Amino acid sequence: MTLEGLQAEATACRACPRLVAWREQVAIEKRASFRDQEYWGAPVPSFGDPDARLLIVGLAPAAHGANRTGRMFTGDRSGDWLYRALHRAGFANQPDSNSREDGLELSDVWITAAVRCAPPGNRPTPGERDACADWLSREFALLPNVRVAVALGGFGWDALLRVLAGRDWVIPRPRPRFGHLSRGDITGEGRRLTLLGSYHPSQQNTFTGRLTEEMFDAVWRSANGLLGETTC
Repeated sequence: MTLEGLQAEATACRACPRLVAWREQVAIEKRASFRDQEYWGAPVPSFGDPDARLLIVGLAPAAHGANRTGRMFTGDRSGDWLYRALHRAGFANQPDSNSREDGLELSDVWITAAVRCAPPGNRPTPGERDACADWLSREFALLPNVRVAVALGGFGWDALLRVLAGRDWVIPRPRPRFGHLSRGDITGEGRRLTLLGSYHPSQQNTFTGRLTEEMFDAVWRSANGLLGETTC
């Protein structure tokens, strides 16, 4: 199985009835400002550099963002924050992400999510997280160069730890707790992974000042520093 093949398989998934119904309803009803656009309305494939050493794990596609555009963190304000920061850190060739045809390219980064379908209220259930876990696990196995993972929010942090535990990776005790710039070092399958936490760049966090651009940039500086250590 290749990453490309896995993405094609994942985008055909209909395992969660609530998510299938919601993503397709949104794609039909649309937001008024996007009424002339064709929505993706399906599980959103992951995106990035197949040789990436940095993995980013988000929560789930936004109803009128990735569920519309068909690319992770594309077409909404969370994506605006993420790609601007990745561009500043040298991981993206441009600061904007508006559509699958906008020329955006990532270097050394692969972006995925704990859940691949847009959930009502941006809140997937634990059962939906678990139903999607196999996609994340299989994807991780096809990314052998990953050495650093950034979890955008506690949901992504927990989802990735669960996947790694299921792959028999050694999770430290006490279990690493999520927080902004929190860190956990995990080993398994002949390699080591450093997990970094970041507050999610949702409007709830960015509008209230819980997450500032300076705080967000600090995450990617840390990731760059850790990746530099792996080449020494």
